[in-house]
Amino acid sequence: MTTWWRHRSIRVRLTLWYAAVLSAVLALYAGGVFAFLRHSLSEDLDGGLRDDREVAEQMLERTPAGGIRWRAEPEDDGDEAVAGRWLEVRSPDGTLLYARPSGVPADVPVRRLSGPYTVDGLPVEIQVARSEEPIRRELGELLMILGAGLPLAVAIAGMGGYFLARRALAGVSRMADRARTITAERLGERLPVENPGDELGQLAAVFNDAFARLERSFEQLRRFTADASHELRTPLTAMRSVGEVGLREHRDAAAYREIIGSMLEETDRLGRLVEGLLTLSRADGGNLSLKREGVDLAELARDVAAHLGVLAEEKQQSFAVEASEPVPAWVDRLVIRQALINLVDNAVKYTPPGGSVRIIVRDGGPGPTIEVTDTGSGIPAEHRDRVFDRFYRIDKARSRDLGGAGLGLAIARWAVEAHGGRIDLETVEGRGSTFRITLLHAEGSKAS
Repeated sequence: MTTWWRHRSIRVRLTLWYAAVLSAVLALYAGGVFAFLRHSLSEDLDGGLRDDREVAEQMLERTPAGGIRWRAEPEDDGDEAVAGRWLEVRSPDGTLLYARPSGVPADVPVRRLSGPYTVDGLPVEIQVARSEEPIRRELGELLMILGAGLPLAVAIAGMGGYFLARRALAGVSRMADRARTITAERLGERLPVENPGDELGQLAAVFNDAFARLERSFEQLRRFTADASHELRTPLTAMRSVGEVGLREHRDAAAYREIIGSMLEETDRLGRLVEGLLTLSRADGGNLSLKREGVDLAELARDVAAHLGVLAEEKQQSFAVEASEPVPAWVDRLVIRQALINLVDNAVKYTPPGGSVRIIVRDGGPGPTIEVTDTGSGIPAEHRDRVFDRFYRIDKARSRDLGGAGLGLAIARWAVEAHGGRIDLETVEGRGSTFRITLLHAEGSKAS
C-alpha cells in the first residue's frame, strides 16, 4: 500500500486526500444530523406522552360501581387507536380497570409513561403509551437519503477536486517542461514565474536563483579552465622556445648555463602556478583540513618579514613589522602564513624602489588583525572588486614579468575565510594600498 501510494502522482494523492477528508467531514455531519433528529423526535414523543397523561388525569372519573370511565362519549374511543396512542388504568395490585381504546399491543414498539394518581379518592396507576413507528420510519428514511447522497457527493467532490488539483498543478508541468530544456549549454534559460506571490511562483524563483548561481559557477569554471590553460601554456612555451634556440647551433658552456637558467626560472614559475592551482582545487573540494593551534601573530609576521625581507632589500624598500605585544590567535599556522606571504609578496612587487612596506599586528575591536600596507601606485576603483578573483590581474603583462599568476590574493582570501575571518582592501590610487586580515575574537581567546 505504501509503495503504491508513493508512486501515485501528486494530483491523484491530493484528490484522494481531499475525498477522504470530505468523506470524514460529511460522515461527521450526517452523524450529527441523525443524532440531533433522533433526539428531537424522542423529545417530542416524551412531550406527547406527558400531554396524554395530563389529559387522562383530567378526563378520568370514577363510576358509581367503583370502576373507571372516560368523561367523553363512547364513540370517540377509536380515534386514539388511529393515532397510535393507548391508555391503561390499573389498580395498585395490577388489575386492569380501564383501557382506551384497548390494551397496549405486544407486537408494536411503544414508549410508555406511568405514574400513580387518585381518581375521586380511588388510588390507581395511569400508564400512557405511544407508538415509536413514526420515529423509526423517519430515521430510516433519513438514513436512506444519507446513504445514497453521501457517496454521490463524495464522487462529485472527488472529480471536482481532481480537476482543481490538475488546474493548480498545471504550472508545475510547465516548469518541468521548461526545466528539461535547460542544459549545460543553455544555463541562461529560466523557469516561468506566473505568479511570484504564490507557492509555485516562489518555488520557480528559488530554482531560477539556483540556475543563476549554477550559471555563474559554470562561467567561473570555464574562465578558470581557460585562464589556467593559458597560464600553463606560457611557461611551457617559453621553455620550449629557449630549448629550441639552444639546440639550433653549438654554444659555449656559459651560453648553455644561461639557457638552462632561463628554463629553470620558467620551471619555478610553473611550479608555483601548479602549487597554487592545487591549493585552490583542494580548498574547493573541501580536502584541506585546518590544524589549529595557538599562534602568536606578531611572531608570525616577523618570520614572514625575515623570509621576504631580501626581496625588499633588492628594491631598496624599507620593510618593518609593527607589533608592540604578542597577539594570540587560534589558527592553522601554515595556512595563515601562506596568506600573509602572498599579501607581503604582492606589496613588495607593486611598490616602486625606495618605497616602504609595513606589517601591522594588533589585538582589539572585532578580533586580531594583520595589516599589510605599501606605498605603491594603489588600485584603480574599477579593479577593486575583482582583485581577489583567480587569475585576475590589473596589468597582465607587468604581472607576468614580475612572476605573478593572479592566484596569490585568491589563496589569501580563501585562507582567511576558512578561519571564519575576512580580508578587506583599503586603497587610494597613487598612494598605496592596505590589505587587512581580521580574525574572529573568539578564536584569539582560545589561544590565550
